[in-house]
Amino acid sequence: MTEAPVTAAVVGGGTMGAGIAHVLLAAGSRVTVAEADASRAADARDAVAASLRKAEDRGKLDRTAEELLAHLSTVDTLADLPPGADLVLEAVPEDLALKRRVLGEVARTCPNAVLASNTSSLSITALAAGLPGERVLGMHFFNPVPVQALVELVTHEGLPATTLATVRGYAEALGKTVIEVRDSPGFATSRLGVAVGLEAIRMLEDGVASAEDIDTGMRLGYGWPMGPLRLTDLVGLDVRLSIAEHLSRELGDRFTPPELLRNKVASGELGRKTGRGFFDW
Repeated sequence: MTEAPVTAAVVGGGTMGAGIAHVLLAAGSRVTVAEADASRAADARDAVAASLRKAEDRGKLDRTAEELLAHLSTVDTLADLPPGADLVLEAVPEDLALKRRVLGEVARTCPNAVLASNTSSLSITALAAGLPGERVLGMHFFNPVPVQALVELVTHEGLPATTLATVRGYAEALGKTVIEVRDSPGFATSRLGVAVGLEAIRMLEDGVASAEDIDTGMRLGYGWPMGPLRLTDLVGLDVRLSIAEHLSRELGDRFTPPELLRNKVASGELGRKTGRGFFDW
């Protein structure tokens, strides 16, 4: 029988971090969310609470939201993370230097924890360099975390099979289906998802079809729950551009971002979070 970590921490309380905290709490873990300051920490707690209450209203929880929130704490410095944590998930922005700094501090504060990064594209080998690599791996969740069934575990040469098995058990205890992927640019999901998303943008740029019709074609013709352009809006055009630029450097010209994507990001049309991307929100 798989079990969730008894004590877990999440560094970064944004959309992904709050969602990860939600599923950990729902699975019975005690959870600490770390943010950059007290105001952001309070916002993170509010986001987790709102998510849990929504799940409770829909009959998705075994206990009340308030009972689960009693096991949530927040801190505004990594030094205050629980030293006995079993699992620490890093969910800060996609910046290699930032993630390495966070993981380095967490490795010292939580000496026995597995250190998991929610990165969607950065090299786990690079993240683990100079750290206790036997404790570091990728644990890529998908948005919205409480709803999406998949977790992508990303391995590297220094990761013991026992650590991978432990984290697979944690993910399965959260109700997730696990795939295992060797460390490679974009892993499996981002590499494929970005490739389709970029081609959809090129098709829109070339006037092949409207955004709505491109997305409808993929939904009804290929069974996608959401079309690639609406998904790009949900992820954030700036995030997709950053990943595409990374993959272009690593894998070549087929991932070169279309000018339409660059122009929309430059004009502040970032998708749902700004109210406009390829669609109006």
